[in-house]
Amino acid sequence: MQSERFTIKDIPREDRPRERLIKYGSEALSNSELLAIILRTGTKSETAIDMATRLLISNKEGLKFLSTCTIQELSQVKGIGNAKASQIKAAVELGKRLRNYRNDNKIKISSPEDIADLVMEEMRYLKKEHLKVIFLNTKNIVIDVQDLSMGSLNASVVHPREIYSEAIRRSSAAIIICHNHPSGDPTSSQEDINITRRLFEVGKLVGIDLLDHVIIGDGCYISLKEKGIL
Repeated sequence: MQSERFTIKDIPREDRPRERLIKYGSEALSNSELLAIILRTGTKSETAIDMATRLLISNKEGLKFLSTCTIQELSQVKGIGNAKASQIKAAVELGKRLRNYRNDNKIKISSPEDIADLVMEEMRYLKKEHLKVIFLNTKNIVIDVQDLSMGSLNASVVHPREIYSEAIRRSSAAIIICHNHPSGDPTSSQEDINITRRLFEVGKLVGIDLLDHVIIGDGCYISLKEKGIL
Protein backbone atom coordinates (compact mmCIF):
# COMPACT_ATOMS: atom_id res chain seq x y z
CA MET A 1 0.00 0.00 0.00
CA GLN A 2 1.42 3.40 -1.02
CA SER A 3 2.18 5.77 1.83
CA GLU A 4 -0.03 8.83 2.11
CA ARG A 5 1.55 12.09 1.03
CA PHE A 6 0.80 15.10 3.17
CA THR A 7 0.53 18.50 1.54
CA ILE A 8 -0.77 21.95 2.45
CA LYS A 9 -4.07 20.87 0.87
CA ASP A 10 -4.61 18.58 3.86
CA ILE A 11 -4.87 21.69 6.05
CA PRO A 12 -8.31 23.37 6.32
CA ARG A 13 -8.54 25.86 3.48
CA GLU A 14 -8.84 28.94 5.70
CA ASP A 15 -5.65 27.97 7.53
CA ARG A 16 -3.48 27.39 4.45
CA PRO A 17 -0.58 29.86 4.10
CA ARG A 18 -1.39 30.92 0.55
CA GLU A 19 -5.03 31.60 1.35
CA ARG A 20 -4.05 33.49 4.52
CA LEU A 21 -1.58 35.59 2.53
CA ILE A 22 -4.25 36.48 -0.03
CA LYS A 23 -6.78 37.35 2.66
CA TYR A 24 -4.60 39.07 5.27
CA GLY A 25 -1.38 40.04 3.45
CA SER A 26 2.13 38.62 3.67
CA GLU A 27 2.93 40.50 6.89
CA ALA A 28 0.34 38.39 8.73
CA LEU A 29 2.20 35.15 8.04
CA SER A 30 4.86 33.56 10.20
CA ASN A 31 8.32 32.79 8.86
CA SER A 32 7.36 29.12 8.59
CA GLU A 33 4.24 29.93 6.58
CA LEU A 34 6.12 32.19 4.17
CA LEU A 35 8.79 29.56 3.67
CA ALA A 36 6.11 26.87 3.18
CA ILE A 37 4.69 28.85 0.25
CA ILE A 38 8.13 28.87 -1.36
CA LEU A 39 8.59 25.13 -0.73
CA ARG A 40 5.07 24.39 -2.10
CA THR A 41 5.05 20.70 -1.11
CA GLY A 42 6.14 18.58 1.80
CA THR A 43 7.22 14.96 1.92
CA LYS A 44 5.37 11.70 2.47
CA SER A 45 5.52 12.23 6.21
CA GLU A 46 5.17 15.99 6.71
CA THR A 47 3.48 19.06 5.27
CA ALA A 48 5.38 21.97 3.74
CA ILE A 49 4.72 23.95 6.95
CA ASP A 50 6.23 21.15 9.05
CA MET A 51 9.24 21.04 6.75
CA ALA A 52 9.64 24.82 6.86
CA THR A 53 9.47 24.85 10.65
CA ARG A 54 12.00 22.04 10.90
CA LEU A 55 14.33 23.85 8.51
CA LEU A 56 14.17 27.08 10.49
CA ILE A 57 14.86 25.42 13.85
CA SER A 58 17.47 22.97 12.52
CA ASN A 59 20.08 25.72 12.67
CA LYS A 60 20.47 28.22 15.49
CA GLU A 61 20.84 31.02 12.95
CA GLY A 62 17.24 30.59 11.72
CA LEU A 63 16.47 32.92 8.81
CA LYS A 64 20.09 34.06 8.68
CA PHE A 65 21.06 30.50 7.71
CA LEU A 66 18.90 30.75 4.58
CA SER A 67 20.88 33.80 3.53
CA THR A 68 24.38 32.49 4.24
CA CYS A 69 24.10 28.80 3.34
CA THR A 70 24.95 27.29 -0.02
CA ILE A 71 22.69 25.25 -2.29
CA GLN A 72 24.69 22.19 -1.26
CA GLU A 73 24.17 22.83 2.46
CA LEU A 74 20.44 23.36 1.99
CA SER A 75 19.99 20.27 -0.16
CA GLN A 76 21.51 18.12 2.58
CA VAL A 77 18.55 18.90 4.85
CA LYS A 78 16.05 16.03 4.78
CA GLY A 79 13.33 16.72 2.22
CA ILE A 80 15.16 19.68 0.66
CA GLY A 81 16.61 18.65 -2.68
CA ASN A 82 18.27 20.84 -5.27
CA ALA A 83 14.94 22.12 -6.59
CA LYS A 84 13.64 23.36 -3.23
CA ALA A 85 17.08 24.66 -2.26
CA SER A 86 17.18 26.66 -5.50
CA GLN A 87 13.70 28.09 -4.85
CA ILE A 88 14.75 29.24 -1.38
CA LYS A 89 18.02 30.81 -2.53
CA ALA A 90 16.27 32.57 -5.41
CA ALA A 91 13.70 34.07 -3.03
CA VAL A 92 16.40 35.21 -0.62
CA GLU A 93 18.40 36.82 -3.42
CA LEU A 94 15.33 38.66 -4.73
CA GLY A 95 14.75 39.99 -1.22
CA LYS A 96 18.33 41.30 -1.07
CA ARG A 97 18.05 42.95 -4.46
CA LEU A 98 14.72 44.53 -3.62
CA ARG A 99 16.19 45.88 -0.38
CA ASN A 100 18.97 47.58 -2.35
CA TYR A 101 16.82 48.66 -5.31
CA ARG A 102 16.52 52.36 -5.97
CA ASN A 103 14.49 54.04 -8.72
CA ASP A 104 17.06 56.76 -9.09
CA ASN A 105 20.49 55.56 -10.14
CA LYS A 106 21.99 58.66 -8.52
CA ILE A 107 22.50 57.73 -4.88
CA LYS A 108 23.53 60.63 -2.66
CA ILE A 109 25.31 60.03 0.63
CA SER A 110 24.25 62.51 3.30
CA SER A 111 24.70 60.50 6.50
CA PRO A 112 26.18 57.28 7.92
CA GLU A 113 22.67 55.82 7.69
CA ASP A 114 22.76 56.30 3.92
CA ILE A 115 26.04 54.40 3.82
CA ALA A 116 24.66 51.53 5.91
CA ASP A 117 21.51 51.36 3.76
CA LEU A 118 23.68 51.00 0.67
CA VAL A 119 25.82 48.07 1.87
CA MET A 120 24.10 46.50 4.91
CA GLU A 121 22.15 43.68 3.26
CA GLU A 122 25.12 42.60 1.18
CA MET A 123 27.65 42.69 4.03
CA ARG A 124 25.85 41.81 7.27
CA TYR A 125 25.97 38.02 6.80
CA LEU A 126 29.43 37.67 5.22
CA LYS A 127 31.53 35.07 7.01
CA LYS A 128 34.84 36.81 6.28
CA GLU A 129 35.82 40.45 6.53
CA HIS A 130 35.41 42.38 3.29
CA LEU A 131 36.47 45.94 2.54
CA LYS A 132 34.31 48.01 0.21
CA VAL A 133 35.13 51.46 -1.08
CA ILE A 134 32.39 53.89 -2.09
CA PHE A 135 33.60 56.42 -4.66
CA LEU A 136 31.83 59.81 -4.67
CA ASN A 137 31.76 62.87 -6.89
CA THR A 138 31.86 66.50 -5.70
CA LYS A 139 28.16 66.37 -4.73
CA ASN A 140 28.57 63.13 -2.73
CA ILE A 141 26.78 61.15 -5.44
CA VAL A 142 27.93 57.53 -5.62
CA ILE A 143 30.08 56.87 -8.68
CA ASP A 144 30.82 53.24 -7.87
CA VAL A 145 31.15 50.72 -5.05
CA GLN A 146 33.97 48.20 -5.22
CA ASP A 147 35.31 45.31 -3.15
CA LEU A 148 39.02 45.85 -2.62
CA SER A 149 40.06 43.20 -0.11
CA MET A 150 38.92 40.15 1.80
CA GLY A 151 40.28 38.86 5.09
CA SER A 152 41.08 40.39 8.46
CA LEU A 153 41.74 44.11 8.07
CA ASN A 154 45.31 45.07 8.81
CA ALA A 155 47.96 47.32 7.39
CA SER A 156 49.32 44.57 5.14
CA VAL A 157 45.92 43.98 3.52
CA VAL A 158 44.63 47.55 3.16
CA HIS A 159 47.00 49.50 0.92
CA PRO A 160 46.29 53.25 0.55
CA ARG A 161 47.98 53.03 -2.86
CA GLU A 162 45.36 50.59 -4.20
CA ILE A 163 42.43 52.49 -2.74
CA TYR A 164 43.47 55.92 -3.92
CA SER A 165 44.67 54.75 -7.33
CA GLU A 166 41.16 53.42 -7.92
CA ALA A 167 39.70 56.71 -6.67
CA ILE A 168 41.91 58.70 -9.05
CA ARG A 169 40.99 56.41 -11.96
CA ARG A 170 37.30 57.16 -11.29
CA SER A 171 37.92 60.91 -10.85
CA SER A 172 36.49 60.69 -7.33
CA ALA A 173 36.29 63.75 -5.14
CA ALA A 174 35.93 61.68 -1.97
CA ILE A 175 35.68 58.11 -0.74
CA ILE A 176 34.04 56.17 2.07
CA ILE A 177 35.32 52.83 3.26
CA CYS A 178 33.14 50.10 4.73
CA HIS A 179 34.01 46.76 6.18
CA ASN A 180 32.08 44.12 8.07
CA HIS A 181 32.66 42.26 11.32
CA PRO A 182 31.50 38.64 10.85
CA SER A 183 30.85 38.42 14.60
CA GLY A 184 27.95 40.83 14.10
CA ASP A 185 29.45 43.32 16.56
CA PRO A 186 30.60 46.48 14.75
CA THR A 187 32.73 47.79 17.62
CA SER A 188 35.94 49.20 16.15
CA SER A 189 39.30 47.65 16.97
CA GLN A 190 42.52 49.60 17.38
CA GLU A 191 43.61 48.25 13.99
CA ASP A 192 40.42 49.65 12.43
CA ILE A 193 41.20 53.04 13.93
CA ASN A 194 44.85 52.95 12.84
CA ILE A 195 43.94 52.07 9.25
CA THR A 196 41.29 54.80 9.17
CA ARG A 197 43.73 57.47 10.31
CA ARG A 198 46.37 56.26 7.86
CA LEU A 199 43.93 56.42 4.93
CA PHE A 200 42.70 59.83 6.07
CA GLU A 201 46.22 61.27 6.04
CA VAL A 202 46.98 59.83 2.61
CA GLY A 203 43.68 61.25 1.34
CA LYS A 204 44.71 64.74 2.42
CA LEU A 205 47.97 64.39 0.51
CA VAL A 206 46.33 63.28 -2.76
CA GLY A 207 43.35 65.63 -2.47
CA ILE A 208 40.67 62.95 -2.12
CA ASP A 209 38.84 63.16 1.20
CA LEU A 210 38.07 60.09 3.29
CA LEU A 211 34.61 61.07 4.54
CA ASP A 212 33.88 58.10 6.79
CA HIS A 213 34.69 54.54 7.73
CA VAL A 214 31.56 52.56 8.50
CA ILE A 215 31.81 49.16 10.19
CA ILE A 216 28.91 46.83 9.44
CA GLY A 217 27.55 44.39 11.99
CA ASP A 218 24.46 42.22 11.91
CA GLY A 219 21.76 44.83 11.35
CA CYS A 220 23.80 47.54 13.08
CA TYR A 221 26.78 49.72 12.26
CA ILE A 222 29.30 52.19 13.65
CA SER A 223 30.50 55.34 11.92
CA LEU A 224 34.04 56.31 12.87
CA LYS A 225 33.25 59.86 11.79
CA GLU A 226 30.39 59.98 14.30
CA LYS A 227 32.80 58.57 16.89
CA GLY A 228 35.12 61.53 16.31
CA ILE A 229 37.94 59.44 14.88
CA LEU A 230 37.80 61.33 11.56
